[in-house]
This record gives sequence, C-alpha cells and structure tokens, in this order.
Amino acid sequence: MSPLPPETTDDVRGAAVAVLPVGSLEQHGPHLPLTTDTLIACAVASRIAHDHGFWLLPPVTVSCSHEHAAWPGTVSISVTTLVAVVQDVAASLRASGVGRLVLVNGHGGNHVLANVVQQAGGSMVLFPTYGEWQEARVAAGVRTSNDEDMHAGELETSILLCTAPEVVRPGYETADSPPGDLRHLLSLGLAPYTESGVAGHPSLASPEKGRAVLDALARAFRVHLPLLGS
Repeated sequence: MSPLPPETTDDVRGAAVAVLPVGSLEQHGPHLPLTTDTLIACAVASRIAHDHGFWLLPPVTVSCSHEHAAWPGTVSISVTTLVAVVQDVAASLRASGVGRLVLVNGHGGNHVLANVVQQAGGSMVLFPTYGEWQEARVAAGVRTSNDEDMHAGELETSILLCTAPEVVRPGYETADSPPGDLRHLLSLGLAPYTESGVAGHPSLASPEKGRAVLDALARAFRVHLPLLGS
C-alpha cells in the first residue's frame, strides 16, 4: 500500500470532512523510529477516515518536539509555524467546500493544537484527547497510564508492533525506563529524566494491545460525529 493517500480529485469531490494526521520527527529511544508519532497518527487517522468515509490527508510530519532536542534526529518547528500550517490547511479546505477538519494528533507535545481547535468555532475536532488515550489504554488492557508511560513505552510500541512491526528494533523487551516526576518537563526537556530517551515500559508491549487500542479509539471517536454533521 502507498504510504500516502492515493485518491484523485474525483475521489474527494464533495467531501465534507477531512482528517489531518499530525505527527512529529523526534527520538523514540533505540527501538522506535523518529517517525513514530507520525506513524501512529496515520494509523488512527486512517481508521477514522475508513470507518466514516472522510477524506484522509497526508500527514504533518514535523511539529513541536523541543523537549527532545537533546537527542540526534529530533527536528522541530515553532509553535507559530505549526499553528499557521494547520490554519492554512483548514482555510484551503474551506475554500474548496470542506467545512470540517479532524486533527489526529500523535505527539503529546503539540499542546497548541487544543488552542487552534478552541478558536475554530466548532469547525475542527482534536482527537484523541489526553482522556481518550487513557480510556483506550484501560479498554485495551494496557497496564500503564499516560503518566507512567509517556514516551516510547508500552502504548506506542504496542501500536507499532501491530501496524508496522518492521520498524520496531530488537531490544524493546529490556528498554524500560520509568519517567518519574516530570513536573519540569516543559522547562527542562526530557533529558534530565531519561538517558535512553525512553520514558515508559516497552517491555509490556504486544501487537494484541496495539490492535485493541486502535479499536478502542475507533469506538471513542463516535462521540465526535455530531460535531462533524455525521
């Protein structure tokens, strides 16, 4: 399958809702690729678009990853640039008649997307929220919480073991690094809390958990359908 959506102009003519995956390009320890958040955002977005007949857009692949700047391979854009990109995409879609946009965010550091949606006057949805991620963990039997397992851990490794096992490197079974108290994460970045770049428990990951998380998120998304006129 092509890594990018294959639709033609005729395929998307008359679309009312578009889905934009927003990922990142940042370190995910020694066992997951720099593109982890983009791959996860695309997996969730693809499921939503398929289930509801929405137009799946190509992903935003670089975002606000400044907290990972201590590790090679991390690339960021500014908050103002990310806001401008998303707002420009939304404006362009509106000009062609697509009035609703779902932002599927795969990177927890993209806090500003909540404000973009807040200002959009009901024309955008942000998914999954922090709470929706946590609820999906519980529904899928993931043993860790968002706070215990916030980066390259059980959740992210499980999703990639399910959707793209070829990108998961050996060694995740022994790569656990509990994050501890992260209260200064935004100010200091992740480096003071982990040497490897992992902040979680990848040893607990399995493809079955990844599949169950995606299924739970697909169910959770239905609550947003009235906002999209669907």
